[in-house]
Amino acid sequence: MRAETSKAFEMTDETPISLWDLTTEETALSPEMDGDITTDLAIIGGGFTGLSTALHAAERGIDCHVLEAKKIGFGGSGRNVGLVNAGLWLPPQDVRAQLGEERGTSLITTLGDAPAYVMSLIERHQIRCEATRTGTIHAAHSPAGYEDLARRTEEWHRLGAPVDLLSREETTAKIGSTAFHGGLLDRRAGTINPMGYVRGLARAAMAAGAGISIGVTAQKLTRIGDRWVIETDRGQVSARFVVLGTNAYTDTLWPGLKQTFTMIHYFQAATEPLGAQGESILSERQGVWDTGRIMFSMRRDAFGRLIVGSMGRVIGGDKGLSRRWARQRIRAIFPELVDIEFEKFWHGQIAMTPDHLPRIFRLADGLYTPIGYNGRGITPGTMFGKAMADLVAGGHEGDMPLPVTNPSRVGSTGIRSTMYDAAFTAKQIKDAYRR
Repeated sequence: MRAETSKAFEMTDETPISLWDLTTEETALSPEMDGDITTDLAIIGGGFTGLSTALHAAERGIDCHVLEAKKIGFGGSGRNVGLVNAGLWLPPQDVRAQLGEERGTSLITTLGDAPAYVMSLIERHQIRCEATRTGTIHAAHSPAGYEDLARRTEEWHRLGAPVDLLSREETTAKIGSTAFHGGLLDRRAGTINPMGYVRGLARAAMAAGAGISIGVTAQKLTRIGDRWVIETDRGQVSARFVVLGTNAYTDTLWPGLKQTFTMIHYFQAATEPLGAQGESILSERQGVWDTGRIMFSMRRDAFGRLIVGSMGRVIGGDKGLSRRWARQRIRAIFPELVDIEFEKFWHGQIAMTPDHLPRIFRLADGLYTPIGYNGRGITPGTMFGKAMADLVAGGHEGDMPLPVTNPSRVGSTGIRSTMYDAAFTAKQIKDAYRR
């Protein structure tokens, strides 16, 4: 994360990183590393991927241990929008075009079924995360956006998915606003408090026998014989297998891994509970994201707050540009809302790949990382974590949801990230001062 100049946005280790951190009912776990560790599977990163890997591995009887540098959910998992979506940003036909019929269909099926699997974990482990199962709406920001949604809907219908192409009037009724040109309602999807979900995964993983240590920074990875030795600031960890579950928060632990994706920010603003004036807004609590090139998202939480977001950083803390942007965007969509007050602003990081497809990299023998979720962390993180546990348990790379490949660097990732940041800031300024 980049340092902000506003004192209002300064964070300490105790500062809630997002609204979800403030409001989740799931207790924060804080187990510390006590001496050197020997295990079958070491997992670096306490987010969706790492904790799904740990839960599924422990349930298979695999001795495993998670190392988290900050706290559970500190990265994208605790800053997520919380939309439990099916599939990827790409239309399913585009996924098949890039991966081929067999591999593309396999990934589409896996991620199409993923919301139901996430909800089954929530139910089985009684994870308190404000889960809803009323779907999500991909809203058309323009007539061209509606044409794209019609193309997606046609293909999803061919695959038998329960999705509906909504007219402008139907979208207005669902969202409570005339601002959109139509929408695609995906009934497989839902919403959660993402911090509640990731903490619940941690609780379930520990109950199944997984070890977790927070406040532990992995500093070096070394292959010695048939094992990996992880040097940390708290001691050493020896493991037969290692999974890096760091995604957009990947650092320099494995040389070159940060250059396999372009990092962008995504920011959000949460109002105070709207009360009676918000009753007609997303009354069924679907989450919304739009078809704009610089995406806009919107949802309500269980307490009646409206949360809006877009690509970019929080600028000016909770009193500056981003606050003006949020107020203007809400007024443009819901002009009936007056005297809007905001409770929390935050941003997180997204790992974007050139083709908008995630990756599963084999970095070396026994060392893997799923990465590049392109803003879709909840379902791919959960399913790829399960797949990593299957692989460590004796499965085959050919059975993974994606082809397992060697890492390939993307050129000029730092420059691209800076250019995107400038474009997102310009859009934020434009929207904030639009009349």
